[in-house]
Amino acid sequence: MANGIGGSTAAAELAAIKPWDKPAPRITRDEREARIDAARALMHKAGTQALLIGAGASLDYFTGIPWGPSERLVAMLLPPRGLPVIICPEFERGSLDAVLDIAAEVRTWEEHESPYVLVAHALGQTGSSVVSIDPQLPFVMVDRLRHAVTGLRAIDASPIVDGCRRIKSPAELALMRQAKLMTLEVQRRAAAILRPGITATEVRSFINDAHRAIGASGSSFTIVQFGRSTAFPHGLPGESVLAEGDMVLIDTGCLVAGYNSDITRSYVFGEPSADQRRIWDIERAAQQAAFDAVRPGVACEAIDWAARHVIERAGLGPDYRLPGLPHRTGHGIGLSIHEAPYLVRGDMTLLEPGMCFSNEPMIVIPDRFGVRLEDHFFVTANGAEWFTSRSVAVDKPFS
Repeated sequence: MANGIGGSTAAAELAAIKPWDKPAPRITRDEREARIDAARALMHKAGTQALLIGAGASLDYFTGIPWGPSERLVAMLLPPRGLPVIICPEFERGSLDAVLDIAAEVRTWEEHESPYVLVAHALGQTGSSVVSIDPQLPFVMVDRLRHAVTGLRAIDASPIVDGCRRIKSPAELALMRQAKLMTLEVQRRAAAILRPGITATEVRSFINDAHRAIGASGSSFTIVQFGRSTAFPHGLPGESVLAEGDMVLIDTGCLVAGYNSDITRSYVFGEPSADQRRIWDIERAAQQAAFDAVRPGVACEAIDWAARHVIERAGLGPDYRLPGLPHRTGHGIGLSIHEAPYLVRGDMTLLEPGMCFSNEPMIVIPDRFGVRLEDHFFVTANGAEWFTSRSVAVDKPFS
């Protein structure tokens, strides 16, 4: 096969991968402290007296604690003044102290005790009754907090959390660029191992190993689709086996210091048909139109409209009808693989420099094949900049 599609083996490609030798610097303590200050400014604007952030990406963002959600409350309570309060189980204190990256007061609870009483006590000390609640905090935890805090007025913390996280700093952009460059290299090597009869499972396994070889902890996710399966945005259950003439769709990513990559490549194994080539070319034109529409002050939904206009002008759609584009054009990305804002009709968020998005206006031809080119960009003062290089043609997926 030409243009890097097929012709190699998993063993040869893994042996050729070198660990990433120029890692981007990690987020500093000073930057995290600045995030706390920014959150407090947004709290004041929202008229709230405290901010409660649960385990997950936002806790990592503000504190450096990369804690996954569970039934046990691990959280940060941010009052308008003074040190943030970290709530965690006593038996996890050592693990938490090892990663905590801001000045904070830590309050712990034993297994038979209620962490919500700790939160109530901390709120009482600051006289806070209006609390902005992390939108990712489970309902059951919010409900228990309501029972523990007399007169609690809980409001949505999205304007504060999203208001901080959606604008990426130069340090965040560098970490994201590294993650995406690593995944693009893995994508290139995955294309090289393809052969008739290879299974999607084999390719997924290779991609995970390749992400490890290049310096990630493995793949954060991997979707591998061949042939008819590519007509379903996230695939079909069961195994896929590659055959000559199949459309190939591979969507995968990794993490660098918690920041996500998420890159999709679509190409044909063998000689593309005229229809495959035509749809691929429309897809790339739609992706380019979305990129060209980006500039500060433009509403997110306008980027979706730009991509759809190209697709509809080619006789596909309209709207979400198939054959055409069945979903939004893109999503925000950072510490979460999907985060606000979104490139979708109705999202009137105005673009600002530092915002980061996927650009993936997929085209589906029902029961035949689909094409998704997913690359990411960040908003600049004058427009946008790609994090990585794009596909050139259906038979030249890597420039």
